[in-house]
Amino acid sequence: MDQTNDKPLVNRVANSGLITINLEEFFPKEELLPFDLKDYLFKELILKEKDFRAALKEHNWEQYQGKNLAIFCSADAIIPVWAYMLVAAAATPFANSIFQGDETTFYEVAFQNALADFDAAPYEGKRLIIKGCSNKPVPPSAYVDLTTKLQPVAQSIMYGEPCSTVPVFKRPRKLK
Repeated sequence: MDQTNDKPLVNRVANSGLITINLEEFFPKEELLPFDLKDYLFKELILKEKDFRAALKEHNWEQYQGKNLAIFCSADAIIPVWAYMLVAAAATPFANSIFQGDETTFYEVAFQNALADFDAAPYEGKRLIIKGCSNKPVPPSAYVDLTTKLQPVAQSIMYGEPCSTVPVFKRPRKLK
């Protein structure tokens, strides 16, 4: 019998003391729905107030119940501020949150807000991995924000998966 097969398997990753932080845990729980003002423009150029108000009255606002709403305009048009305000006023009784901007910007701000309350103290002196693969659109800015919060306290920060990481930061050893 080969002696190499007699040795028990050891999970070196589990025994390494590495702590993985998954930014997906900070992802907004509620679905995000878009509201594109382009659909309400006359010839994709201008917004006619009377027509816009009429269209908003006919719009099904209940579809935003408990969801996040992102109000933006994908057309290259000048949108008056009151247009965003009218959509917000109509959606407020239904939507969980209302945001002016596109989906990418919504997620950047949502992560920025979630990480503002992130307590880095429990990670003091720890070796950390910020999980890289994600099933949700975690913006690069979230990785930047988390790194800047953790760097003052962490022993090391890596990016990726425990089996394949990229070193990001390592605290220099103190001379004795």
